Amino acid sequence: MANIKEIQDRIKSVNDTMKITNAMYMIASNKLRKARKMLDDTEPYFYAIQSMINRVMRHLPNDSDDAYLNQKKDLESSKIKRGYIVITGDKGLAGAYNHNVIKLCEDHIKNDGEEYKIFVIGEVGRQYFLQKNIPIVEEFHYSAQDPTLSRARWITAKIIDSYLAGEIDEVDIIYTAMKNSIVCETQFDKLLPLEMPKTSMDALQITGVTQQEEFKMLPSPEAVLDNIVPSLITGYIYGAMVEAFCSVQNSRMMAMDTANDNAKSMIHDLNMQYNRQRQAQITQEITEVAAGAKALKHAKELQLEQRKARGAM
Repeated sequence: MANIKEIQDRIKSVNDTMKITNAMYMIASNKLRKARKMLDDTEPYFYAIQSMINRVMRHLPNDSDDAYLNQKKDLESSKIKRGYIVITGDKGLAGAYNHNVIKLCEDHIKNDGEEYKIFVIGEVGRQYFLQKNIPIVEEFHYSAQDPTLSRARWITAKIIDSYLAGEIDEVDIIYTAMKNSIVCETQFDKLLPLEMPKTSMDALQITGVTQQEEFKMLPSPEAVLDNIVPSLITGYIYGAMVEAFCSVQNSRMMAMDTANDNAKSMIHDLNMQYNRQRQAQITQEITEVAAGAKALKHAKELQLEQRKARGAM
């Protein structure tokens, strides 16, 4: 069992750690408020452009051969070259946040074989894939920490260039969305190619439109689609980056809150252990003093008896 000095040092160490976790909790809380405002500002644009692209898709001719549409329907799944946009954090200490994203990506890589390319946003994902010798086509340094539309446009340009050049046949994005203040869920969404609605009922379900509408696309449906799709992908990537930024701050805040609770529990247990040790030490000291007093009294009594014996002689 540890002695009193060791317990005191342990309590001091836990208190010092709790000061750090408290500070990190406050920082994550402030960043989360900023991230939520960004998310609230982003959602109207994101939903509007989704609605627009769905309306355009509903009115495209069935024989359209636009590059952003699925032109390889008959290609076997194992032969499709997939590009994965993986959004992780730039730092750890966020619970299972980064692990869940990376694990989902690895699961898809194992299923898809060797036909894949990885585009990483976030330092944690970059370091992990490098350590595992998993090839990275493009790495976007520190974009996860401060998501901006300009960075989203730059990432979109890289992705679309690879897609149009035929280097990848499909683009998927893996990120974490914050469902509420407690639950963060890892998402896997397909960005490209766009899927044409198979039936009129599918089109109505996509757009939410229940009536016929007149919709003209000039100069051509393909030209309209080519102009809208990059904005759609930019909006989706930016929205995913903001969602991920919200999620990592929320995950870090919850992780630090749990760490604080654990530290308080440890300090309570250590204080109980310290009190028991201190009580045992005090009891031992009292026992030693009492034993010494008793021995001293016995010695005095013995001396007194010896003097009486000498006096009688």
